[in-house]
Amino acid sequence: MHNIIVLGSGRSGTSMITGILEKAGCFTGEKSDYLKSNKSNPKGFFEDKDVNTINEDILKETLITIPETIRKLFFPSFTFYRARWLAKLPLNKIIKSTEGINRRIKNILKKEPFCYKDPRFSYTLPIWLKFLDSNTKYIVVYREPSKTINSILRECKENPGLQALKMDKSLASKIWVSMYSHILKNYKQSSHKENWIFFHFDQIFNQKKVEQMESFFNLKLDVNFAEKKLSRSVEDEIYVNKKTESIYNQLLKLS
Repeated sequence: MHNIIVLGSGRSGTSMITGILEKAGCFTGEKSDYLKSNKSNPKGFFEDKDVNTINEDILKETLITIPETIRKLFFPSFTFYRARWLAKLPLNKIIKSTEGINRRIKNILKKEPFCYKDPRFSYTLPIWLKFLDSNTKYIVVYREPSKTINSILRECKENPGLQALKMDKSLASKIWVSMYSHILKNYKQSSHKENWIFFHFDQIFNQKKVEQMESFFNLKLDVNFAEKKLSRSVEDEIYVNKKTESIYNQLLKLS
């Protein structure tokens, strides 16, 4: 069984894929149930608390930290601690770490084989790559950007912990572009592209694509975990600009 990293923006279908991989026997972390299921993710998030905390701390080192009183008044769209899965980073941003964070990464990677998922990996992967072996598999999950954008807006509206973040259509679109731009950059720079697979959310209902993923991971997958009726996503092409469409088309070509 391979070590696996699940990549993709929040609200893009990564939880569904990680849940399927967990049911196939993959270890998703000792604390992968710390984010309790809700109406957004009725079957769970499958994100390990320690992995998420490491990634939050990497982004804390990378981004400016603004006191909350000032952030609310003057920078309401700037992310805060534990909400940085909604951060927006320039493509040329240097991702920073510390010796302490590096030790925590090495320690958590000892528990093999693992399947770790976190939207923050979109940005923090360059740090983790220093410690991941060359046989690690990467799956990039995505869906129509307008559906993800709408889902992010709904999540920020319904989740009390995110209501302090003033999210709008334009910002959600920029976050989507930023995350997948970083993912594509890491893929293009990879010397082991054969270890990457790109997967559209709807392809879980495509038998041929499922068989391809089973072969890729050498796992038997129970796709019945995925239920279309649980999806609350809606699509609105008005939100999709040319930059977003370009990134989406690149993802489609790689799938």
